Amino acid sequence: MHGPGSASWLLVVLCAGSGAYCLLRMRSGVEEQRRTAGGEALMGFGMAVMAVPAAVLDPPREVWLGYAAVFAAAGLRMAWPPGRGPRHLHHAVGALAMVYMSAAMVTAPAGHAAGHGGAGVPAVTGALLVYFAGHVLLSGARLAPVGGAVTAGERGHPPLEAVVGWADRPELVLVCRLAMSMGMLAMLLAL
Repeated sequence: MHGPGSASWLLVVLCAGSGAYCLLRMRSGVEEQRRTAGGEALMGFGMAVMAVPAAVLDPPREVWLGYAAVFAAAGLRMAWPPGRGPRHLHHAVGALAMVYMSAAMVTAPAGHAAGHGGAGVPAVTGALLVYFAGHVLLSGARLAPVGGAVTAGERGHPPLEAVVGWADRPELVLVCRLAMSMGMLAMLLAL
């Protein structure tokens, strides 16, 4: 995950900013927002720490094992009980990707970023790349205005005036998820 210095720091800022916004969403008056915001904050801050350049932070393998355990637990929490909806499935896939990247860091030679040693892209990495690329494209398309000004109420969301706080605005939540999916894409490409 440790890429070139400036790209890594940009990824750290993007992910930490998304995590901070998700922490603010935990103060929402909408219970569903609060419930999902905690998992998204964990994902954002976890991705930020994972993206810190190796020259600054190169934790021992035991830390990556702990990382894998934390995200495995978060993924199970999101995936259980089954049938909770696509958003929970997306969070479970994100947690799986974090477990996968943490495991790659455990198996990487000491002092080196994880890599595939010229053996090509493993199937899991390829599948995760396809999934997150699709999520980025879908989220971006949902943000793009279609045919003139449309109010939030016309999209099936409550009118913006009816939303209690800016942390509950659906377009900001979507931007946050889009940013984290782009960050995940960048981290998987660097794997």
